[in-house]
Amino acid sequence: MFKKIAAQLRVLARSTPEDKYLLVTGLKQMADVVAVTGDGTNDAPALKKADIGFAMGIMGTEVAKEAAGIIILDDNFNSIVTAVKWGRNIFDCIRKFLQFQLTVNVVALFMVLLGGVVLRESPFTPTQMLWVNLIMDTFASLALATEPPKDELLKRQPYSRTESLITPVMWRNILGQSVYQIFWLTLLLFFGEHIFGIPSGRMNPNWTLENGVHYTIIFNSFVFMQAFNEINARKLKSHEVNVFEDFFNNPMFILIELITLVVQVLFVELGGKAMHCSPLTAHQHLACIAIGAGSLVMGVVIKKIPESFFSSIPLFTHDEITAEKLQFSKQSSLRRNPSLKYRSQTSIR
Repeated sequence: MFKKIAAQLRVLARSTPEDKYLLVTGLKQMADVVAVTGDGTNDAPALKKADIGFAMGIMGTEVAKEAAGIIILDDNFNSIVTAVKWGRNIFDCIRKFLQFQLTVNVVALFMVLLGGVVLRESPFTPTQMLWVNLIMDTFASLALATEPPKDELLKRQPYSRTESLITPVMWRNILGQSVYQIFWLTLLLFFGEHIFGIPSGRMNPNWTLENGVHYTIIFNSFVFMQAFNEINARKLKSHEVNVFEDFFNNPMFILIELITLVVQVLFVELGGKAMHCSPLTAHQHLACIAIGAGSLVMGVVIKKIPESFFSSIPLFTHDEITAEKLQFSKQSSLRRNPSLKYRSQTSIR
């Protein structure tokens, strides 16, 4: 009965606090995401029961404010729209940051493991890894978390409570970019001296400016790939091919990108033994930039891979697995205690 009414219900006039609580309970049992507004003490149960409760900051009672998740300071319903828009934007920013950070972690871990197993040495020094961690954590979080919200965020449905933080599309981007970066870094590690005509830096315990050029090119290419992949991380959807859309709407992102590139060049040219970096020629710098910029091209290629391939792998479809487990758990509880089914049906009628 409740499902039939809820499918046609648009406005419930002259509703009591009990009606509001009953409506929230029924909608949540249907796996809907529910938001409630209220200002009175009697609204507190519904505000607390809902996924998110909005209480009025001026006219609202203290009980309602305690039960709510968000307090509207100016008692303006337009502020609810702003809160929803910023809330969805923050969730997207977290996903953008994870998409970027996981790619860096996968590549760095693989290269350190490869160097340790094959060469008995890491191609990156601890000082260089500290700089990479600074890019990956502090700079990336500031750049990707300051993206301003768009009005189109209000046009989509809210996320399911069982939806995974990392979607199959994100996994596709992470794995695709990781493969691209690992390919180039492995190629430079074992054949870089032949490509650039420089002394090999492998298995050389005594670092000098001459034999350090090899590993400096690897480190420089790695950082440039992260800088360009950070631009890719701004977009999460498959149809968002143009990663430079609204690029200049976030001055913080542009500033951090410039700081990263400038400091990286200074480390390479002036870091010396402290950073284990040798100065590179203009040709070598341009080659590193070209390898890094290839991440943008790779991003377009990756988005041509069908989503169905990643959606069919259980590891990348956490949402469906969780939903099935929740349904199975609910059915098991009903079998163990049939009275739960009666109480559940009674509460929503």
